[in-house]
This record gives sequence, C-alpha cells and structure tokens, in this order.
Amino acid sequence: MLTQPFADAIAAAEQIITGAAHIRTEQDLVEGYDYLAGSIRASLQMAWAYELDFPFFVMSTGPYTKMGLDNPDTLYYHSYLRPDAEYVVTGTRGTTRDLSFQVLNGNYSPVDVPDSLTAFDDRKLDIRADGTYEIRFGPGEAGPGYVHLGADAAMLVVREVHSDWVTEKAGTIRIQRVDRIGDAPPPLTKDVLTKRYGVAGKMLVSRLKTFLAFPEWFYLNLPVNTLTEPRPTPGGLSTQFSSVGHYDLDDDQAMIITVPRSDAPYQGFQLGSMWYLSLDYINHQTSLTADQAHVDPDGMIRLVVSERDPGLANWIERTGHSRGYLQFRWQRLSREMKPDDGPTVEIVSVADLPNRLPFHEQARVTPEQWRDRIAARQVAVAERMLG
Repeated sequence: MLTQPFADAIAAAEQIITGAAHIRTEQDLVEGYDYLAGSIRASLQMAWAYELDFPFFVMSTGPYTKMGLDNPDTLYYHSYLRPDAEYVVTGTRGTTRDLSFQVLNGNYSPVDVPDSLTAFDDRKLDIRADGTYEIRFGPGEAGPGYVHLGADAAMLVVREVHSDWVTEKAGTIRIQRVDRIGDAPPPLTKDVLTKRYGVAGKMLVSRLKTFLAFPEWFYLNLPVNTLTEPRPTPGGLSTQFSSVGHYDLDDDQAMIITVPRSDAPYQGFQLGSMWYLSLDYINHQTSLTADQAHVDPDGMIRLVVSERDPGLANWIERTGHSRGYLQFRWQRLSREMKPDDGPTVEIVSVADLPNRLPFHEQARVTPEQWRDRIAARQVAVAERMLG
C-alpha cells in the first residue's frame, strides 16, 4: 500500500503519546490523543507544502494543529526554500504589532534546534505608502531589499503578532520563485505521492519526539513555580526576549505574577500544557497581552494563575491543568531587557488574594463582564482565522 509508511508512522506516534512520561490522568491521555490528531493533520499539510519550485506559505500551527508552545497571539507561516534559487516575497503590512522573518537551516529535531541564518522584523522593509512591500531572498549578495540565503537555507518562517485581538488586522503575504513565475508545476506522479506520504510519516514522529524533549532543555530543569529573568529567546529571534518556567499548583492555590507594563511593542503571557501546547485560548482566558490585561495604577500587571475563579480581570485559567508551562514574550524590542523588566512570582491561597493584591478591588470583574471578555476572544479568533 502506498500509504503504509504513513500508517506505520501513526502507530509509532501513538506509542510516543501513550508512553509520555508526564501522563498521570485520563485528561492527560485524552489531550495527548487530540494532540496526535492535530499532528497528523499538520504533518500531511507540511509534506504537501514541500514545494521548492512553486512555493507557498502554509500556516505552521494554529488553534487546531498546535505544536511547540504556540503563541496564541501569533499567526505562523512557513515556506520551504532552495538555497540556490531566488524568491520574491510580496505583501501588505497589516496593523498587527509585529511582523518578523526568519530563515532556518533545517527542521527541529529531538536533539537540536535549527540555526537561524538570518532574522529580522518589518523595520528592515521598505514599506510603501499603501502598505505594500517586496523583499527578495537568494544566493546573491545581501543588500537593501535582498536577503542572502546561506548554503544550507531550508525554510522561511514568518510570524505576525497581535496584541489587541479586536482592533488589529493581519496583512497579506505571498512567495514566488522568481525563475518560475508564469510557469506551471509538472503533474503529480505516484512516485511523488509515495515520497510525500513517507515524508509526512517522518515529520509526524519527529515532531512529537522533538516537542516532548524541548521542555527538558529550557523549562523542567528550573525550580518549580518560578520564572526566569528575561533572556534572548532560543532559536535566533533577534528582537524577542522570553521568561519561562513551569508550575505545579493545588486547586486552592494561586500564583500571583507581577510584571511591569513594558515599553516593548508586544508583551504577552500564556500557559502551556505538559504536551508543550497552548491551552484553549479561544473559550478560556489562558493568555493575556499587555493590551488585554488590566494594568494597576502603579504600572504593574498582576496576573493570577489559578483553578478557582478569583473574580479578577487578569485571571489566567488553568482549565484543570495542575501542572504546566509559563511563558512571557517581549517582541520588537529596541533595547536589552533587564532583570527589573521581568516577573516576580508569589504562591498564595485563593482566599488570601484580597490581602495580597494591592489593587484588588480595582481589578475585579463581574460574571457578566467575564462572559463579555470570553465572547470577544471567541469572535476575534474566528475572524483572525478567516483572514
């Protein structure tokens, strides 16, 4: 059977899921199987997007095909490249907070993170008065509007980041191989499809192994219920800093995270499951940007991570996850982040929150106001996914 390698890969992937060391509950296992379904969809999509001569951008991850502690505020796109070919990327700049480009030299693997050959944001683009832009990637010499591709360049990744989900609108983007413009690809053959099913299977298994190993490198070796100082994000994102950690909380406990409202154009926080995925950010408030959050009169944002509802605007819902990952991102930076720019953490009882939060009353919301917040998230994500 032509699809047998992919079927075998699915069986191997299921063993990876069921054998994951963090599984303790039925919820953990059910979420693992859901993660497997999304990974199967994504692997097929990525294999069929492996088109070096007639490239196109595909959504790398999203609400239903999650991976790699995906940022709820980001639209992720990628296209594959030949290092010896020239490509032209054209688009229209939207009103989102950040638009960044990164050339990678390979795929993530269970033992390594791909090196970034070059990374920059749209401040390097010549954006015309009508919002349109053009940039070329190829083997030629780097210069204005031209990015040199190294000998092992393999992929172009584009991230578009929202801070205000309601008002900010995404732009448009396309990619073409310059010497193929106006041509048509050859018809599909059985050999091509055989290779694609095989590649999809390899991608599926590698994807699961990699992102179960990834937290071991950057999270789980840290003391529990702490967050690091801001530091450059691994993987070559030149204008992004991160603060990371992992939590383990009882249902009557709350984590108070206090962080300054940054001067960075984008500042966001999220929770992740032990599968290294974002939690449900559509129907629950499991993430907040600085624009979405309540800022106290002293300029600080105080987030409350808990299972029980504290009746506060900055409640970050655990959604039944007693353990998981904590992640801050600051993007489009023009300066180095300092320790004082980062978060502090305090573990308290939920009942003691009124005594531990200096502006507790100003931060309260009614159940009706909370429903309005969730409804706004649901609408914003639906509109964002439809473009």
